[in-house]
Amino acid sequence: MPTDLLAAHRHTTKNRAEIEASRVCGCFYCLQTFAPAEIVAWGGMDMSHFTNPDAAAGSADETALCPRCGSESVIGDKSGYPIEPGFLTRMHEAWFQKTIIRKPAPRK
Repeated sequence: MPTDLLAAHRHTTKNRAEIEASRVCGCFYCLQTFAPAEIVAWGGMDMSHFTNPDAAAGSADETALCPRCGSESVIGDKSGYPIEPGFLTRMHEAWFQKTIIRKPAPRK
């Protein structure tokens, strides 16, 4: 996998601050683009907030969920990567259209 795609993928988790600072976001699962304000759901709440979920709201550790498909495959332009169809398609192909089949290790 190309190293630029691996580096870009690091911007898809715990990305609330970066997403909110972006002008445009894109989802490399459904290939849609949208404004950060359209994101209404965030994932990543850990067990320390289990009894008080409101305490996690707005945390920088939250991960954006796509407002179109619900995937955690959202990246914003503040990441430094182009939020345009060609880049989103490359990310989609790298993360969702590759199947790796490995032969099982020989039994000893």
